[in-house]
Amino acid sequence: MIKNWKFKVGAALIILGVTTYAIVSNHATLLTYVHSPELSEQVLDQSLLLCKQFLLANQKENGSFNYEYDFVNDKFSTGDSQVRQAGALWGIALVHQEIPSAASKKAVEKGLEFFESHTRQGSKGKFIAYPGQRSGRTGTMALVSLSLIDFLRVEPNHLKKQHYDSLLNDYINFLLSIRQRDGHFASGYNLKTGRASGKPSPYFDGETLLTLTKAAKYQGYDSLQDIIAESAEKMYQFYVTNARKEDRDSDQTKGFYQWSSMSFYEIYTAGWGDHWADRTIELAFWMIDTHRTLFRTRNTAYAYEGLASAYQLAKLSGNQWAVDKIGTVIDLGLSKLISWQVGGPLQDNYLINNPPASDIAIG
Repeated sequence: MIKNWKFKVGAALIILGVTTYAIVSNHATLLTYVHSPELSEQVLDQSLLLCKQFLLANQKENGSFNYEYDFVNDKFSTGDSQVRQAGALWGIALVHQEIPSAASKKAVEKGLEFFESHTRQGSKGKFIAYPGQRSGRTGTMALVSLSLIDFLRVEPNHLKKQHYDSLLNDYINFLLSIRQRDGHFASGYNLKTGRASGKPSPYFDGETLLTLTKAAKYQGYDSLQDIIAESAEKMYQFYVTNARKEDRDSDQTKGFYQWSSMSFYEIYTAGWGDHWADRTIELAFWMIDTHRTLFRTRNTAYAYEGLASAYQLAKLSGNQWAVDKIGTVIDLGLSKLISWQVGGPLQDNYLINNPPASDIAIG
């Protein structure tokens, strides 16, 4: 009798455990009832300052950046990526926007000078021919353009403003020249002729959409509004609606996710379509519940670029449930990401036990 009772309790506990695990694994929203005690405004500010320190320390004299650094063995990678180099420049421009200083201003200027030194004139605008590459990448063009846009927002009276305005105009014109009839953009271009090549990419499409949206919203490119509206709709249907019909956790949706969310935030706050708030929030729920960002063990920073946009849109549109749900996931996810920052305020045990060989890794 006792053995039978113990068996039934044990079986019930096993079933309960398996059921609970299955529910939580498939519905990460249950974790939104948990909060990270470590994350605070002070922690975020400290982390951002260290990020600034890291980017500034890793910029080379020519304006480009160290690509990759093994901080334990003190070794630099020989690899490179033109898109990630452009992304580092945009990162500096965004940090300068948040924490402006003479050092970050100079760093953006050096980075822009580097990319301009590898810029060529095309039949329609100018394009970047990154050294050592066989073809151009649309993402490079978009991210350098974003760097210009966001730098000029902070430095509207810059001594080279007229020059930067002209360069941005040339880059925008080139991006428009590789736009396809279906609203997407070619993923690359020929370095000699500037002719478009390659199928559209969810990453580059999203980056370009964000570039055009910010150019229209902040730099006076009002004529782009119809193009932005058409491309945003076509891309959403292709990368979100259709892609998720084929695969609930589509890589296409993942690639488009953060860039589209940032773009839709800018479109909504510009007053160009209220429906983009609901779509961005729904995409955030997809990132949380289907892609399950909180359960992933690798770098998920891409998720939080999009979730932060959705969080703000939830606040602006008065969706308190979404504010609570998305906000808590950001809370938990950013705590984990910051715990991997070398010298950061929340360092995990691995970083504590493996101090960097050089201060260049701090941040």
